[in-house]
Amino acid sequence: MLERIFRLKERGSSLKGELIGGLVTFASIVYILPVNAALLSSTGMDSGGVFFATALVSFLCCLLMGFLANYPLALSAGMGMNAYLSYTICGTMGFDWIEAMMLLTVNGVLFMVLTLTPLRAWIVNAIPKGLRSAISIGLGGFILFVGLQGAGIIADSSTLVTLGDFSSPGVLLASFGILLAAGLMAFKKIPLLSQLAIPISIVVTAVVGVIASLSLGASGRGEFAALSGLPLAPWEDPSAFWGVSGFDKVLFFGALDPANGSVDYGEKIVSLLANPQTYVAVFTLIFVNMFDTTATMLTAGKHCGLIGEDGELKGGRKAMVADAFGALVCGPLGTSTVTSFAESTIGISLGAKTGLSAVLAGFLFLVSGLAFPIFSVFSYSSVNAVALAGVGLLIMSGSLPELAKEDATTLVSGILLFLSMILTYSLSNGLAIGILCYIVMRLFEGKAKEISIPVYVMGAIFLASFVVSSL
Repeated sequence: MLERIFRLKERGSSLKGELIGGLVTFASIVYILPVNAALLSSTGMDSGGVFFATALVSFLCCLLMGFLANYPLALSAGMGMNAYLSYTICGTMGFDWIEAMMLLTVNGVLFMVLTLTPLRAWIVNAIPKGLRSAISIGLGGFILFVGLQGAGIIADSSTLVTLGDFSSPGVLLASFGILLAAGLMAFKKIPLLSQLAIPISIVVTAVVGVIASLSLGASGRGEFAALSGLPLAPWEDPSAFWGVSGFDKVLFFGALDPANGSVDYGEKIVSLLANPQTYVAVFTLIFVNMFDTTATMLTAGKHCGLIGEDGELKGGRKAMVADAFGALVCGPLGTSTVTSFAESTIGISLGAKTGLSAVLAGFLFLVSGLAFPIFSVFSYSSVNAVALAGVGLLIMSGSLPELAKEDATTLVSGILLFLSMILTYSLSNGLAIGILCYIVMRLFEGKAKEISIPVYVMGAIFLASFVVSSL
């Protein structure tokens, strides 16, 4: 039966390779459950509800990817999209979490429409390769900055930012974890250790942090340990629970939560439609999601022989539909956009070549969604900063060489895009500044015909948003 569904022999795979690959892929990305819950809870969402919602949507999308597309790609909440949602849409732009989930739903519908038509591929191919690399670099830099700031390694000051307080145990713990992750990434003598650098570092950091907090508690300094940013042991954490808790508070935009009984959802929709920032937010969500997922699929496809001679993914449309499904259901179910994870290539390198590994990862996600106490130690900023910084560095390092090969116009535009994303704490602002700079420089070069229609459209929309927001 497995052979008929997943065509193991045709792909040159085996049951053993699929099971090992699926297990290792899951182990490499399961940290996203507590990290996503921690990030979105900063917007006012229920942490437990987001935790289970993320596990549920990951389960559904992994099953769809496995059975429909037969791809060895695991899916979960995308790093970067959750940070953008928390710190830009709900922070800088001022939307509340209910409005943010509504925006994600609109994004999901539009993203699915683009995926079911040739538009998605046309738009991606029309954006210059260098700008695509710059968007990835900016996304990685934004994730990295969020992690460093959340852990206190970077702090606010009269100079805008400065080094944090390294006498704080939480700051020291996060610094230790990030340095450990960087060291393991460079440890190529044992490839698997290098590939699993981030999850290994997170676990080690969490264990060290729990031991430190327990030691402080045993010495009579329990209150200091609780305020230091160190992770509490699951049995010491009053917020830890087993099973499902708080899911009703995030499901369907919180409509099932009695606490939201006075919320006028119709009024919120009208308010969103009248707000110019709404369109900028949705526009940015679509484009960042589009480039991120496409790049991940192409990278994974190369590793498992799913790239044809024409450079296209074999059966890529089905994989993209499975991926777009995550964007479609995430808002109503109460989590951030789910996307394919590049860490799937670790499982692929260990023998996973079919969707069976994705199905296994999906079921493991669902089981994990019922075991919050096991993962509660990873929800502290001093620990999840390791994941944010590690993923950010990997995304940046993977795209920087591509940008460096480009001409001066693309390079300058890309640098502005990257810096603006971080310095304005907004992916949308950075994308706007980078695109507008690219258009202006190409026009002054006398190369207006080299600018594709989608780039002109993006530039016009961003310019209009700047004008409207300044009035």
